[in-house]
Amino acid sequence: MAAIVVVIASLDQIVKQIMLNWLEPGVPVPIIGNWFRFYLLFNPGAAFSMGGENSTWIFTCIQLSFVVGIAIYAPRIKHKWVAAGLALVAGGALGNLLDRLFRDPSFFFGHVVDYISVGDFAVFNIADASITCGVVVFLIGMVLEDREAARVAKAAEEKEVA
Repeated sequence: MAAIVVVIASLDQIVKQIMLNWLEPGVPVPIIGNWFRFYLLFNPGAAFSMGGENSTWIFTCIQLSFVVGIAIYAPRIKHKWVAAGLALVAGGALGNLLDRLFRDPSFFFGHVVDYISVGDFAVFNIADASITCGVVVFLIGMVLEDREAARVAKAAEEKEVA
């Protein structure tokens, strides 16, 4: 899990730095027509450019709590899909947390660098995409874990009856 968290957060920060060096804020760079483009902006709110500037500290606290919570809880996670999903979420949360801690306008209130724009959807980054994919993987893992537990319980029950 730690490797996934570090890889996602590192990749996110590296690509953000590349985009900061390449793009001008607010100037779209079409990649696939106007459907997929790079569009640099600085987001004080939640994932996918949602939320407002006055709530930046709340998102910082949430991300910090989640990353620390996963680090503490990780040794108890047994199912690989659940672990992978939570690691993807934590890696994305850490990537955006680093922005909030170390980018302008100030420590703990920094704005997240967003640069991926698809259609009319909000502008986002690798960390946001990782969080979204991680939630999906986590939910799949929860379903698979429940099915495995039910299968084991049924096998134990059948063994007792026999």
